Amino acid sequence: MKTAFTMNIASTFTLLLLAASAQADSFVLRSSDIQNGQALTTAQVFNGFGCSGDNRSPQLGWNNAPAGTKSFAVTVYDPDAPTGSGWWHWVMFNIPSTVNSLPANAGNPAAKLAPAGAVQSRTDFGTPGFGGACPPQGHGKHRYIFTVHALNVEKLALDEQAPAAMVGYNLNAHSLGKAQLEAFFER
Repeated sequence: MKTAFTMNIASTFTLLLLAASAQADSFVLRSSDIQNGQALTTAQVFNGFGCSGDNRSPQLGWNNAPAGTKSFAVTVYDPDAPTGSGWWHWVMFNIPSTVNSLPANAGNPAAKLAPAGAVQSRTDFGTPGFGGACPPQGHGKHRYIFTVHALNVEKLALDEQAPAAMVGYNLNAHSLGKAQLEAFFER
C-alpha cells in the first residue's frame, strides 16, 4: 500500500524530471570564446577610445530555438555605460532560421563572415558591426549582454543605417524568445 509520503516523493521526482527535461530543451546561447559570468579577453576589446584590443566578435552558437522561429538577431549591450541609456556594441539581424552559429569576427563587415542576408546596423560607436568593450578607465566592471533573439518574421524592414534603439523596438515586437550570455570587462 502506498503511503502519502511515498506518493509525495514520486510526485516530487516526476516534477524534477519534467523540469530537467524542459531545461534541456530551453533556448541556449553558448560560445567557445567567452564564458557566462567571466571577463572578456582582449580579443573582444575595442581598438580606440583609449582601448587597445582586437575588436573581434566572439564565436556564438545557439540551439533549441522556439517553435515558429523564422529568423534570428544578435545584440550586445552594456547597461552600465555612463550614458543614461547604456551602450549598444553590436546589432545583427535578418539571420536566416537555418543558421545556428556565427564564427569569431563575424561582426567585422569587411571580413564577410556574417550569414548571407544578415544586416549589421549602427552601434553606439556610429558604425555597423561589432564594437568591443571599452568602459571608461576606473568606472568599474561593465556587463556585456550577448543575446540571440528568435523572431517570428523572416526579415526586419531595416537596413545598416538603422539605429540600435529602432532595431531593439522591432526585435521586441517580433520576439519568440531569447538566450543570453553575460560577460564582464573593466579597466
